[in-house]
Amino acid sequence: MKIGIIGSGYVGLVTGTCLAHLGHSVTCVDNDPEKIRTLKSGKVPFYEPGLHEMIENNVAAGRLFFVTDISKIVNRCSVIFICVNTPSRPDGSADLSFVENVTKSVGKHLRKFCLVVAKSTVPVETGEWIRRTLKRTVRQGVPFDVASNPEFLREGSAIQDFMRPDRIVVGVETQRAEKILRELYASMKSPLIVTDIKSAELIKHAANSFLATKISFANGLSRICDAVGADVDKVTLGMGLDPRIGNQFLRAGVGFGGACFPKDLKAFLHISEELGVPFGVLGEVIRINDAQARYFSEKIMNRLKPLRGKTLGVLGLAFKSDTDDMRNAPSLAILPLLQKEGAKIQAYDPQAIEKARPHLKGIKYAADPYEALNGAHAVVLLTEWKEFLSLDWKRVRRGLKGRFFFDGRNMFSPGEMKKHGFHYFSVGRPSA
Repeated sequence: MKIGIIGSGYVGLVTGTCLAHLGHSVTCVDNDPEKIRTLKSGKVPFYEPGLHEMIENNVAAGRLFFVTDISKIVNRCSVIFICVNTPSRPDGSADLSFVENVTKSVGKHLRKFCLVVAKSTVPVETGEWIRRTLKRTVRQGVPFDVASNPEFLREGSAIQDFMRPDRIVVGVETQRAEKILRELYASMKSPLIVTDIKSAELIKHAANSFLATKISFANGLSRICDAVGADVDKVTLGMGLDPRIGNQFLRAGVGFGGACFPKDLKAFLHISEELGVPFGVLGEVIRINDAQARYFSEKIMNRLKPLRGKTLGVLGLAFKSDTDDMRNAPSLAILPLLQKEGAKIQAYDPQAIEKARPHLKGIKYAADPYEALNGAHAVVLLTEWKEFLSLDWKRVRRGLKGRFFFDGRNMFSPGEMKKHGFHYFSVGRPSA
C-alpha cells in the first residue's frame, strides 16, 4: 500500500520506517526542512536503537521517502497517518493546533478517496472533530474515511513494540476503513482489536494513565518501606506475582518522565473534568510523581549536609535508558535542587548530553563515567543504562573523594555496593 506519514518526529518516523519494513511504500512528510535534510542525508535526529539501520535499509530498497510538502503525497496515498505533536497547554489540555493545520491541508489538497488515521495521542472525540474539519475543507463529492490507530511505542524498544505488539487497536466508522487497516497490518501476527473511534482514543489514554498509576503506587509504597525499614523490591515482587497485578511498571525510583505519561495524564484528567466526571486518582498519580524527585533529592541533602562545595558524580540524565530524550526527565527536577544547595555537578550520559545542555546549566559534562565520578564526594545514579552495571568499582573508588552512593533506580543490590565499600542508599530499600 502507499502510505503517507505527516509528522516525522518520534512516532511518525518509527511508524513510517516499520510500515516500509513490512513492504509498504511510505513517504514521511515534515514541515521542518532541516529535519528532512537530516533524514535524507542518512542521519536520525534522535537516538532509538536499530532505527538508523532500518531507515537506511528501507531507503535503499526504495520503500521509504522524505518530503516537506503535504500536497505531494495526499493524492498518491491510500492511507495518511497524522503523527504530529499534541503538546500540553498550561491547563493540561492537549494542544491540537498541529492536528488542525495538517487536517485542513489534507482536506484542501484531497481529490480522491483516502483514509485519514490519527496516530498521535489525542483526546476522545478528536476523530469526530477531524471528520468535521475535513468535511468543511474537502471539495464537494470527494470521499474520505477517518480512523484512530493509537501507538503503543516505548522509547528504547520502539521497533520491537511496533513489529511485535501486544495488540493493534483500530477505531473505525465504516467497513471500508476496517478493511483497509486489516490489509495494512495483514502480515502481523498480533491480535487486532476493532472498536469505534472514541473507544480507540480512550484506550491509549487509559493504558498510559494506568501504567503511570502503577509507577506512582510503587513510589508511594517505597516511602512507606523507607519509613519502616522494609524492602520495596521484595514487596512489589510479592504483589506482582499475583497475575491480577503483574510485576511490570512496579519498580520504585525517581519517578516517570518522557513525552507520554506526564502529558497523557494531564490531558486525561482535563478531559474527565470537562466531561463533569472527576477522576481524582489521576491528579494524585501526578502529585506523587512530582514529589518523588524532591524526596530523592532530600535523601542526598540530608546525608551530605552541607552540600555547598561538594561534588556529585551523576550517572545518567535521560528520562530512561536507551533514549536521548530529556523531556520531563527526573534529572531536570533533581539536579537544580542540588545545585541550589551549593552542590557541584559533573555528569555523564551515553546519549543525552547534547540534549541536556540547553536545560541543565552550570554542569560539567563528562566524556565517560569515570570522568564524571573522579573527585566526587558521592555517586548519584539517575538513569539505568546497562553500561553502568559493568563499571570497574575499584577504579571508581580510587577516583572518589567520598563513599556515598545514591541509586535513584534501585539498579544495584545494597549488599554488592557495601562490598565495594560504599555507603549505599536507594529508594524504598534498607541502606548499606
